[in-house]
Amino acid sequence: MEQVLSVKQLQKSFKDTQVLHDITFDVHKGEIMAVLGPNGAGKSTTIRNIMGIMYPDGGEVVFHNHHGDTIPRHKIGYLPEERGLYKNVKVMDILLYFAELKDYPLDRAKERALDYLKRFDLEGKENVSVEELSKGMGQKVQFIGSIIHEPELLILDEPFSGLDPVSQDVFKREIKKLADNGTAILLSSHQMNLVEEMCDRLFLMNKGQQVIYGAMKDVKAEYANFKCTIYGDNDVATLEAIQDVTRVEQDGSTSVLYLDRDVTLPGWLSNIPGDLDVQEIFVDRISLHEIFVDVALGRSIAAKEGVLDAE
Repeated sequence: MEQVLSVKQLQKSFKDTQVLHDITFDVHKGEIMAVLGPNGAGKSTTIRNIMGIMYPDGGEVVFHNHHGDTIPRHKIGYLPEERGLYKNVKVMDILLYFAELKDYPLDRAKERALDYLKRFDLEGKENVSVEELSKGMGQKVQFIGSIIHEPELLILDEPFSGLDPVSQDVFKREIKKLADNGTAILLSSHQMNLVEEMCDRLFLMNKGQQVIYGAMKDVKAEYANFKCTIYGDNDVATLEAIQDVTRVEQDGSTSVLYLDRDVTLPGWLSNIPGDLDVQEIFVDRISLHEIFVDVALGRSIAAKEGVLDAE
């Protein structure tokens, strides 16, 4: 798969605090790559170094064969977490302004803008000023501005923030369509369910360091141990004593048993004590959300730091 972006051993410090420690990952053509981590993990600093908003103290960012100042920024699209549209400017004017900044033909940009406004249910809004739009509408306009110039690499920082479920579905559909057409997409979001649904690979970081890097399916297989949810009135100590149970979380009559990674489910289920109160029971793997929380809280999964099959 063609490599579009390569981040190599990125290091960055502010005064005496090092916020990035040898951050290394790649983004390939036509894939959606997630950069994840709790607040303060270094995600935004990493993105700003990629964008050239700031420069690393060590390591490098490579876009195709271009390094540092030679990277053609007009081939990169960026939707920042902090929204920034001129409120008293008409929608079409702001979109054409974004296109002009990227040296993109304005006639082609206008065609694309009208097409995307229609797709995002903003048809007829091209002559409306930005201040007249709702927050969700403004987000759609800024998203269109980030892709108006047909970027080869698209960086999305919290793209779903403030969107209702219908608008989220529209964004998901358009992001997947861009990837299918060859755009390399780097996505940062705290909405783990959407990340798990959309992304091909992920780079999970904490305190400026890599924790997990690999294909989503491999991360799930490697780190998403099984859990068993039991509905019934049971004592925590009794559940913790069951073989291959590493942790129990209980909320009223609902108990969640987290199992060892090497557990064999049929055998484990057959050994559940017969005197447990079991009204309902089901087994599944822990979600990406739970993996994220484990990392954020420094629980056991953080000790498994490593690189999976990142290609």
